[in-house]
Amino acid sequence: MNRDEKTAAVEDLKARFSNAAALFLTDYKGLAVSQITAIRQELRKNQSEMKVVKNTLAALAVKGTALEPLAQHFVGTTAVISSVSDPVTPAKVLVKFAKDMEQLKIKAGFLSGKLLSAGEVDSLSKLPSREEMLSKMLGSMMAPAQNLHTVMTAIPRKLVTVLAAIRDKKSA
Repeated sequence: MNRDEKTAAVEDLKARFSNAAALFLTDYKGLAVSQITAIRQELRKNQSEMKVVKNTLAALAVKGTALEPLAQHFVGTTAVISSVSDPVTPAKVLVKFAKDMEQLKIKAGFLSGKLLSAGEVDSLSKLPSREEMLSKMLGSMMAPAQNLHTVMTAIPRKLVTVLAAIRDKKSA
């Protein structure tokens, strides 16, 4: 790689890192190509991306930014997983694959200006996804209206039932 290519690679990494809502660093040493491909495909389904990086270039990309605490984790074989939307879903995917594949190690994560340890990434993966949280919130917002509707329809229904009972009693 010549100097221009390295500069372009650092700029590409800076752009990728700055656009990400969440970043996760993994050590993939010992994984087969098919296993890495499976991880990439699963991440891609969830609007996330996995990129193998050169540690020196990645360290240069985070230098002088809020992501600088990540620089200490750019050692060994490093893959960066970035998500531009939902931080929980890629964490879930990584933790699932890390349990299935002993070679995949989660080094660290970065979310909302905070460095996350591997344990914190595991905790993040246990949170409900954005869609689940939105549906629960919507259900909570809809519950009072549904309850009001149920109460308001019960009154006429009971009245009709009473009138039908009176009619049946008089006709009998």
